[in-house]
Amino acid sequence: MAIDKRVASAAAAVADVGDGARVMISGFGGAGFANSLVLALRDRGARGLTIIVNSATHPLSFTHTLIEAGLVAHVICSAARGRGKGLSVFEQLYKDGKIGLTVLPQGTFAECIRAGGAGIPAFYTPSGFGTDLTRGKETRRFGGRDYVLEEAISADVALVRADVADRFGNLTFRYAQKNFGPAMATAATLTIAEVRLVQDEPIAPERVELPGVYVQRVVVEGT
Repeated sequence: MAIDKRVASAAAAVADVGDGARVMISGFGGAGFANSLVLALRDRGARGLTIIVNSATHPLSFTHTLIEAGLVAHVICSAARGRGKGLSVFEQLYKDGKIGLTVLPQGTFAECIRAGGAGIPAFYTPSGFGTDLTRGKETRRFGGRDYVLEEAISADVALVRADVADRFGNLTFRYAQKNFGPAMATAATLTIAEVRLVQDEPIAPERVELPGVYVQRVVVEGT
């Protein structure tokens, strides 16, 4: 049977994401947000989600719609504050004790995901030592410097944004789209890619930026 990972719609791509799923969502600085998939996941209505995303409230990401719909139980991120006046819905829910939050330094966040994809259970880093972010975590001294033990992060699903895919699931990215997506794809059981274009012929090997072995489904944005 010929390999073809194309899916007809974002709704079909997330149809089997269930309650309690751990979901990684790519995106940073206005680029790489899989917004069609995020909205489809919101409409899917799976509850009790843990979302793993760089920013929980970025204005160009629709991640906040999952939170506002009451579908999220916990957020793991490196940026939790909103940018507008007053508290965001997420911040208010956290203040009221209705949603969990784990904040990591951005480099630690990225390395936790990379470690999850590489099969490394934990690693030591100096980032955050002695701050509230690492309170209660195991520490150790190496070469006269203190380090914090951080555990790897993995997920059930990764929603990533790329530019072009082929039917085999190989991906290319446009500029800063290639932020957290490749690492997240390696750290998730199911990776769904939202793209501008899916082509039937294979992407040239030298242009493949994420091999299709890490991608199970591809869908065109807006479908």
